Amino acid sequence: MTEKKEVRLAREIYAAVGGPANVAKLIHCMTRVRMTIRDDDQVDMTALKAIDGVLGVVEEDTLQVVVGPGIVNKVAQIMVDQVGVKLGEPFPENLTTTATAATMTDREKVEAKAAEVKAKQKAKQKSTPTKRVLKSISNIFVPLIPVFVGAGLIGGIAAVLSNMMVAGSLGSNWSEFITILNVIKNGVFAYLAIYVGINSATEFGATPGLGGVIGAVTLLSGVDPKLPLHNIFNGDPLSAGQGGIIGVIFAVWILSLVEKKLHQFIPDSIDIIVTPTISLLLIGVFTIFIVMPVAGVISNSLVGSINWILNVGGAFSGFALGVLFLPMVMFGLHQVLTPIHIEMINKTGSTLLLPILAMAGAGQVGAALALWIRCRKNKELTNMIKGALPVGFLGIGEPLIYGVTLPLGKPFITACIGGGIGGAVIGAMGGVGAIAIGPSGLALIPLITNGHQFAYILGLLAAYAGGFVATYFFGIPKDATMEK
Repeated sequence: MTEKKEVRLAREIYAAVGGPANVAKLIHCMTRVRMTIRDDDQVDMTALKAIDGVLGVVEEDTLQVVVGPGIVNKVAQIMVDQVGVKLGEPFPENLTTTATAATMTDREKVEAKAAEVKAKQKAKQKSTPTKRVLKSISNIFVPLIPVFVGAGLIGGIAAVLSNMMVAGSLGSNWSEFITILNVIKNGVFAYLAIYVGINSATEFGATPGLGGVIGAVTLLSGVDPKLPLHNIFNGDPLSAGQGGIIGVIFAVWILSLVEKKLHQFIPDSIDIIVTPTISLLLIGVFTIFIVMPVAGVISNSLVGSINWILNVGGAFSGFALGVLFLPMVMFGLHQVLTPIHIEMINKTGSTLLLPILAMAGAGQVGAALALWIRCRKNKELTNMIKGALPVGFLGIGEPLIYGVTLPLGKPFITACIGGGIGGAVIGAMGGVGAIAIGPSGLALIPLITNGHQFAYILGLLAAYAGGFVATYFFGIPKDATMEK
């Protein structure tokens, strides 16, 4: 029987990274298998990159193996199933390795110890406060990406149908169906603070349920609008959700510190009763009266600053953002933008950033089309382009990045230029926003704010054309045109 692709990928990835014993934890996002590696010296990067089906490898605090959308879920699940853990759970430390302590020679023991010390030293050098913060934010939001995509598209469809009903294209009998779609969408976005609270607690080492409650506290459930709670700094009434996702993450981080400290001195016999009670009471009050007012100011300032930059900078700001987004994706830094998108949607009803950043993927598509035409003799390359283009049009650009443009060098740069051109068009138009977080590319059209779909499509076409022209004339490596 032929081995399934996902089974082979799981087996070969494990072989290249030193086996399951060298993995501490494994999760995945839309296109990447993300592994926390115990000993970097055991990873054979050359073999890992050479695996058929691996589109690229990103080295950060986690080792990220790009295998593409759809199949990444299967590969990651197979890998954790083989170990007997769930996604995100720590791998056992006593997994069988190639040489156990009992059978190692003195030389092997010395080499193993040296490798261990070297790995620890390397980890210390790599781990900076900034990287740790970015990693934590990524870990909080990566599990929610499929939810954002699904709920965002459902909300977009509801918005389109609602507009059609107002315009008279649909009858009033569609009203109930539209309501159902909105209920499904709101199941995510109305209670997002709770989901973020749970994921933040998991990331910071607090009890997930307590994190969810702290997230729910920011919703101010049960508060009578006629008798509101007041901001202790200015006396204004507090509003539900004030401080947003940024406030929830910070509050749950403080919760983790308090809970861990309480576990240290509360007797075991009453720990289950006392620790959660004190934790919720202290952090709940702290969240309402300190975090929500302060984070509210920070959130408003952040959103206001971004909108000001986009309004004042126009085409220039759009170009700069469009050019820089692909490098951010390459280094996995794009996840940090998720809470910013959420805050912009909460404050203004849409995020002006997402449509501009979506142009980066369109530039990739244009570059790939140019490569397809100029390098048609290179069957290996054109076959990869054929496989990556469909999802590229829908805004998932990593297969094109790691499978096509980045390995060739020049096309990655010209793709970035294409993204910048598309971003400049949307920045010049102004006011083009997305009502929810979802995919980019063509799939983002239903989420664009009412009346600006044409401007977004114009930006896409400009990015396609910019990436195509820049790559066709300036981004074709000579060896890529040769027959293979």
